[in-house]
Amino acid sequence: MGAGAGAVVAGAAGLNFAAASPATAAPLAAAGSSSLPLANDANFWRQVEKLFTLDKKVLFMNVGTVGSPPREVLDVLDETNRSVARDALSAYSDFADVRAVAARGYGCDVDELVISHNTSDGMSKIIAGLNLRAGDEILTSNHEHGGGLVPMALARDRYGVVIRKVALPVGNDQRAEDYVELFRRAITARTKVLLFSAPTYKTGTMLPIRMLAKLAQEHGLISVVDGAHIPGMMNYSFHELGVDFLAGSAAKWQCGPGGTGVLYIRNKVLSQYNPNPLPEFWPVVSSSYPQEGGVPPRSSTDTASYNIGSYLQSVGNGSIALTEGVRTVCGVWDRIGRQRIENHVVGLSSYLKELVVERWGVQSLYSPKDDPRLVCALTSFNPFRNRTDVLNAEKSAAFVARMHDEYGITIRNSDFPVIGSAQSHRPVRISTHLFHQSQDVDRLVDAAWELSGKMA
Repeated sequence: MGAGAGAVVAGAAGLNFAAASPATAAPLAAAGSSSLPLANDANFWRQVEKLFTLDKKVLFMNVGTVGSPPREVLDVLDETNRSVARDALSAYSDFADVRAVAARGYGCDVDELVISHNTSDGMSKIIAGLNLRAGDEILTSNHEHGGGLVPMALARDRYGVVIRKVALPVGNDQRAEDYVELFRRAITARTKVLLFSAPTYKTGTMLPIRMLAKLAQEHGLISVVDGAHIPGMMNYSFHELGVDFLAGSAAKWQCGPGGTGVLYIRNKVLSQYNPNPLPEFWPVVSSSYPQEGGVPPRSSTDTASYNIGSYLQSVGNGSIALTEGVRTVCGVWDRIGRQRIENHVVGLSSYLKELVVERWGVQSLYSPKDDPRLVCALTSFNPFRNRTDVLNAEKSAAFVARMHDEYGITIRNSDFPVIGSAQSHRPVRISTHLFHQSQDVDRLVDAAWELSGKMA
C-alpha cells in the first residue's frame, strides 16, 4: 500500500477495523424478523462509507451492475500506473503474490485462483476448457446471464453440445430442497455439466450451491457456478462449496478495479468437500502452458499435480495496476471482515424485503425471504400498484428513470420468464451494500411507494 492510500485510511475519522466492536459480527436476525441486524453499529458503517468517493447527491443502489472502488484502490491504481509508465515496467507474470492474497479471502489455494477480466471471461474460459463432445448435455436454468449463455451457445454450435434448461420458480414460496429437486429430475444419462447462477442476477435467488454441488457429485457431473455476485457479498469458502468451477466479478460487490474478476478452478481432491475426480480441463488461454511434453494427469489427492491457476494467469504482459488494485481491495474487505460485510448487506436486504411486504404484499417479491439458504443482498420486487404493469417494458424503464431523475436513487430493472406467464416480468432490482444503512433502505421504499402511486 502506498503512502497516499494509507493517508486516506487514516483520515477516515480514525477508522480502525481491528478495534471494531465484536457486536458488528453478530449473526443475522431470525428469518421473518423485521428488525435490522447490525442496527446498533450505524457509526461503524458511517466510517466505512468514508472509504468511498460515491456522489452523496445520489443514492447508488445498483452495485450488482458495477461497484465503486474505495479511495485507497484509486490511489494504488494511479500510483502504480504512473510507476509503470515512468519506469517502463513489464509484467510477464502469474501474479502469484496477489493471487495468494485473494485466495485466502475466498477460501481456496493459490494454484486454484485466477484474477480474470470479469465473470464472462471466467465463464468462457471454463466452458471452452472442458472436454465436451457432440451429444453431451449441459443442464442449466432459464435465468442465466449472457456471460454463461454465450459460451454455452458456442459449445453447442461448435461441438454439438446440448443445452437443457430448468424453469425456475420465483418468489417466497420455495425452499432450497425444491430447487435441488427440479435439477435432480432434469438429469439424464447424457448430462455432463450442471451449470447455474448463484445468486441469479435476475431475481436475487441464492440457489443452494453446496446442495447442488452434492447433487452433481452424486451423478458424476461437472459443477459450474456463475457466481458473479459472490465475491465481496458472501463470505463463502470455495473449497467448502464443493464445486468444480466458479466465476465471479471483482468489480461488482468486491468494488475492485473495472476489468477484474475471480476464477476458481478445483485443482486437488479434498474428500471432505468433493471426493470426485477432477474433470478434464484445458487452460485454453495461456502463454505459459508447456510447449513440449504436456502436463501430468490431474491430481487424485489433496496435492496438486501442477499449477493450473498459473497457466491461466500467465497471458503475456499483464496489468500490474489492476492486480495491485485487486490486492488492495481484498485487504480492505479483510480489514472490515468478510462475515461482517455479508451480515450487513444481507441484513439490509432482509429489512428491505420486510418493508416491501408491508407496502406491496409478499406476492410482489421475486426474491425469497424466509429460507435463509436462498437469500442474498439482491432484492427484486414489483413496485407497481397495478400488478400487471410489471409486464410493461416501457413502464418498468420509466420507473427506473424517474427514481433517478426525481428522487436521486439509482436502481435497475430486469426481465425474465415466470412460470405460468405468457410474458416476461420486469421488476426492479435493488443492491444493498456496505456503504448503505437502514435509513437508505427507508428512503428507497418511501420513494418507490410514492412513485408507484403517481404511476398507478
